[in-house]
Amino acid sequence: MSAPDLPGSRIFTDAITLEPATPELFDVAFTAVTQPCPWPKAYGGDLVAPAVAAAMRTVEDGKVMHSMHSYFMRPAEIGAEVRYEVELLRDGRGYSTRQVRGYQNGKPLYVCLVGFAAGEGGGTFAAAPGDELAAVPDPESLPSSAAYLHDRTGGTMTEESRGYWSHGRSFDMRHVPGPVYLTVEGGARPHQAIWVKPFDALRPVAGLTDTQRDLAALAYVCDYTILEPVLRVLDLAWADQGLVTASLDHAMWLHRAPAPGDLDGWLLYAQEAVAADDGRGVGLGRFFTPDHRHLATVVQEGMIREPRGGRA
Repeated sequence: MSAPDLPGSRIFTDAITLEPATPELFDVAFTAVTQPCPWPKAYGGDLVAPAVAAAMRTVEDGKVMHSMHSYFMRPAEIGAEVRYEVELLRDGRGYSTRQVRGYQNGKPLYVCLVGFAAGEGGGTFAAAPGDELAAVPDPESLPSSAAYLHDRTGGTMTEESRGYWSHGRSFDMRHVPGPVYLTVEGGARPHQAIWVKPFDALRPVAGLTDTQRDLAALAYVCDYTILEPVLRVLDLAWADQGLVTASLDHAMWLHRAPAPGDLDGWLLYAQEAVAADDGRGVGLGRFFTPDHRHLATVVQEGMIREPRGGRA
């Protein structure tokens, strides 16, 4: 695919472009269409971000999302409509709460609670990136996924999955110490960092302010790699024959709203493995701006079904 044909950030903005619908169960409803990917099920962030957008569109101006908690119950079909039903649980002076359920083919496949806050005066504190991230290389000095995968083959990777990892996810991702696409570059260690930036400036999204769109972008992109430190510590790569993963549940806290332009530039996504056992793993991640403003914290549990009998 030549550079002029690259899809850029439109995949993400299309994912969170909602159409109003008639509610069947709760108070407000919207529909969205899941975006292309080369696997049998839609990407998890393709449920999280539209649900966030649906919740945002029901909250009064001045309140900003501060947290969300999700469960993934069924796989979503790709390129198919999902109906997001929003329940208006509470609207107070300082805080609002929404429940969102995603339905496809008449069955619930995703549910989340989303909290919003008006904000108030108070002290401020933000943890800095740990010592292991103090010397993270500049993103422009690192290979993009496309550059890394250009002349490599292996495992279950196909031309479709190579293209998806390279340029099909709206965001450029650059790994430290190295990717885990085909092998575990950098060794089986519990930490990694990823520089993340959209391929081009994020487009306006109908029904959302730019700040709301940017918060939805964090919710969208966070799921791509949050289980990678768990794969890394288990010495597993995405293309290992027989590896099966799935998001189970997910939590995200937004500590401070991104400044205008933050989401059009590089963000550092610092990640670590928390636990792995019984076919499940937990990863933790934190988003920082290049000047170390801590924007958000993410925790996710996922199913990690390892290849039986080792690698093929």
